[in-house]
Amino acid sequence: MTVDTTIILCTYNEESIIKETILNILKLNKELEIVIVDDNSTDKTIEVIEEIDTQKITLIKRKNRGLGSACMVGLLYSKGQNICWIDSNLPDLAEKIPSMINKLNDKNIVIMSRYVEGGGDLRSYQRILSSKIINYICRIFLDGSIKDYTSGIFAIKKNFLIDITPICYGHGEYFIEFLYKAKKTGFKIVE
Repeated sequence: MTVDTTIILCTYNEESIIKETILNILKLNKELEIVIVDDNSTDKTIEVIEEIDTQKITLIKRKNRGLGSACMVGLLYSKGQNICWIDSNLPDLAEKIPSMINKLNDKNIVIMSRYVEGGGDLRSYQRILSSKIINYICRIFLDGSIKDYTSGIFAIKKNFLIDITPICYGHGEYFIEFLYKAKKTGFKIVE
């Protein structure tokens, strides 16, 4: 199987939504793979994934948990030249993947941002507020040109990972450091 794009999904107890996410991704094109890193789900997430009849899924079952390290494991298993990470519990994001990959023709990293025109945030007030505060601080101390340091939803060409690799610990801080290093390296980033 020729693989142009790898979609990384990190799962933990996503039984109710993971099938919809996977099926939405599989509708995109024929030259992609899905690498799913499951962090020891206690519900039926694994069973739901294994019931989907496709050779395009690589499932990695881990005993430990952590979003940053799960993303890194997904990167290690990726075969595609383009790599995209989306939230496994947001199936509607799948339709944005072709546009993100297309923007990699002239950018190094594409971020799906909540804080640009057309973006949005439907989470609870507390999560929205904490995200805005963290991003405000990041823009002050790191680089003001990036609006959403905490998105964590991105696309990158695999060959750029040689110059800048995400750290593999924590939940969201891995993405802040990843973007900061990418910007310092001179990467072209678009949100």
